[in-house]
Amino acid sequence: MKLAEGMPVKLLLLPASLLSFAIACEYMDYCRESRAFLLVLYLLSIGMILSFLFFFRDPERQVCSEGLCSPADGVVQFVRKTDDGWQIAIFMNLHNVHVNRSPVDGLISEMQHIPGSHIPAFSKESERNERVIYSIRTADGEIKLVQVAGAVARRIVPYLRKGDKVEKGERIGLIRFGSRVDIYFSGFRPLVKEGDRVKAGESPLAARMES
Repeated sequence: MKLAEGMPVKLLLLPASLLSFAIACEYMDYCRESRAFLLVLYLLSIGMILSFLFFFRDPERQVCSEGLCSPADGVVQFVRKTDDGWQIAIFMNLHNVHVNRSPVDGLISEMQHIPGSHIPAFSKESERNERVIYSIRTADGEIKLVQVAGAVARRIVPYLRKGDKVEKGERIGLIRFGSRVDIYFSGFRPLVKEGDRVKAGESPLAARMES
């Protein structure tokens, strides 16, 4: 398993430095009274590092072969009919993998970053949040993917740029610390419903409609 881009590797130096300091204190009389405090501080730093490693994990996935695959790990928040197709929203909690993947092969024809608020991603008002919008041109028409920042998420990290070709299941970006991904499409029928759990790149999200 690899780590997602953006992992604060420098934090890994913190427990090592604290451990070195604690060992040194074993041989220094003036530090003996603070050994317990140093041990607690060291254990807290280890816990923090493990939390970051867990959050930034980036497992390999077996990409779904047919239709659209899920762009995100999480729970389907809603499946909604639109004027020209469908919208599916996927809510990512803190314990989910936060690397997002392309649901289809195509070309990034447009890409837009929109500043906004940081309302909890499960709220209806979160549609006014900071977000990055991808327009993916495919053989079946255009698909829109929207990364939405949440209350804790303060940064969306795209891996691609306008004009890049993308393959189904390819990593497209990361949202830090709790967020949501919306996908808009037509020409496919949803395979999921509200409350379903999905995995990025792996879970089938929608199947091509019969002609």
